[in-house]
Amino acid sequence: MAKEALLLFLFLVDRLLRGCGAFSQSVDSDFTFNLPAGNKECFYQPMKKDASLEIEYQVLDGASLDINFHLVSPNNEILIYEERKSDGVHTVETEDGDYMFCFDNTFSTISEKVIFFELILDHLGEDGKEEEDWRKYLIGTDLLDIKLEDILESVNSVKARLSKSVQIQTLLKAFEARDRNIQEINYERVNFWSIVNLAIMVFVSAVQVYMLRSLFEDKRKSRP
Repeated sequence: MAKEALLLFLFLVDRLLRGCGAFSQSVDSDFTFNLPAGNKECFYQPMKKDASLEIEYQVLDGASLDINFHLVSPNNEILIYEERKSDGVHTVETEDGDYMFCFDNTFSTISEKVIFFELILDHLGEDGKEEEDWRKYLIGTDLLDIKLEDILESVNSVKARLSKSVQIQTLLKAFEARDRNIQEINYERVNFWSIVNLAIMVFVSAVQVYMLRSLFEDKRKSRP
């Protein structure tokens, strides 16, 4: 019994030291890029059947903060199409093949856009293999009070919550970047119009002084 308990403990320690990567097949990635005016940028993501693809995007900078977005299945079927949106979140159940998603800025002639997007890939089809991998350690351990399934479920729950926290923090960074860009643009506009108003006030003041002086000037010529 002690040997079996030690074997189980060493197995769990080994799994935890690997960062619990084998317990979850969720893959997250994010990317930020510049999309020039009049251009269109497409990306491809290979997926497996019965998996899940979640994509979230935001326009961080650029006039009107809008972009066209569409998602296409491996069968060239348009799953999602959005026009002039500043952000969006979409989740689809996938089939085998490459999914294409595009950001279209062709409607803009002068404004470059800064775009952030995040991909979350779930249920990639390896759970069965991992389950068989750890179940072989259960031979002879059915009398143990501790249940390996409960431990794995708890670790999976913690891992999922941590992953969700990382996703939320990434999105908050994207929101903060977009808000900062908006504030900087507004700051530049306020300074510009303040300078314009100051120039107008100086000009009007000069005209008023000139007009007042002209009213009190004696324009009659003195005779000799």
